[in-house]
Order: sequence, then C-alpha cells, then structure tokens
Amino acid sequence: MTSRRAPPARRAVPEHNLWMPMCGQTWAGTAASFVGMWAAMMVAMMLPSLAPTLWRYRLARGTLVGAGYFVVWTVLGLSIFALGAALAEAAMQMPAVARAVPVSSGMVVLLAGAFQFTAWKAHHLACCRQAPGRDLAFPANVGMAWRHGVRLGLHCCYSCAGLTAILLVMGVMDLRAMAIVTAAITAERLAPAGERVARAVGAVSVGAGLVLTARAVWLA
Repeated sequence: MTSRRAPPARRAVPEHNLWMPMCGQTWAGTAASFVGMWAAMMVAMMLPSLAPTLWRYRLARGTLVGAGYFVVWTVLGLSIFALGAALAEAAMQMPAVARAVPVSSGMVVLLAGAFQFTAWKAHHLACCRQAPGRDLAFPANVGMAWRHGVRLGLHCCYSCAGLTAILLVMGVMDLRAMAIVTAAITAERLAPAGERVARAVGAVSVGAGLVLTARAVWLA
C-alpha cells in the first residue's frame, strides 16, 4: 500500500518580500505596490486622530487639508521603501547584517521610546494637537488649505517618528502592531494630557526595547 506524503507546510510570506522584487516584478512595480499599501495603511491609522481636526473645516477645505497631509505621509513611505530595500538587500548578501537584525530591532524600539521624552517630540506633538478655531485660524483659500495640510503632515511625521520606527520593526503588515501604534498615536493626540500619554508610551517602549535587546543578545 503506497503511503501518501503529507503536503509541505505553507510558509508565511517573509517580510523582506515587501522590499525586494518578486519573480517577474520590477523595482518600480515593487515600490509602487509598497507605497500604495503604505498610503492606505496611513489613512486607516491616522484618520482616528486627524478626523476631529478635519471636521472643523468646511468640506472642500477639509478635503484639501487631508490631501496635503497624506501626500506628506506618502512621500515618507517612498523614502522608507528605499531604505528598507537597501537594508533587505544587504541582509541577503551579508550574513553578518542578517544576524545583527534582532539586536538592532531591540535597539530601535529602545531609542524610539527615548525619543518620546525629547523636546522635539513635545514641540511637534503640540503642533499636531492645535485645532482651528482655538489656536489656529481657518485657511482662507485653497492654497492655504493645502499648505496647512502639508505643514500638519510634516509635524505629524516628526512627532510620530519613534512610533513609525516601532511599527517598521514590529512588522508593517502586522495588524496587531498597526492597532497598537494607532491607539498610541490617537491617545497622545486627543487625550487631554497628551504629553503625559506620550511619555507613558515612551516608558513602555523603552522597557520593551530593553527586553528585546537582552533576549536577542542572549540567543545570539
């Protein structure tokens, strides 16, 4: 009686496939796929904290503010893809780089947590928390609405630098990581004591970074 072989177990798609072209795919196509995924993800993650601000504008101006805001995040995604592709290629060609990834990931989380306590973070978070009608005037025309959205996007990118780094380390496609980072961003943006929330997130991140780094060193 002929025994049947068990089918091979399915392997999860490795994270580096986000950064490297697959069979028959060009670099331009890979970059476009990543940026499209990144833009959609940023809309989902940032809207909870951005929606109260956009709600205060009229429809047309609010749309332009939102468009300017997300254009900034899209450009950031393109820059992140270039960096991620370079690191993925280096890890494939140099085993030492691949072996350093776990320790480096822990250090990134640790530094991202420390970033939450800096004056730079506090300044840009305060700019993100300003609302038209309270501390800011409404944009008077289309051009001002667009520029305001771009400025808001820049402040948000700067403020979220640490949390964005944590997301990239935890896994861009990890839904749990997205949910955690989205909750942290929304809380520090909308909670009455946003700076305290940011520092609390920083403390948790520093602790997690220490644990991840220690575990990576122990297993190395």
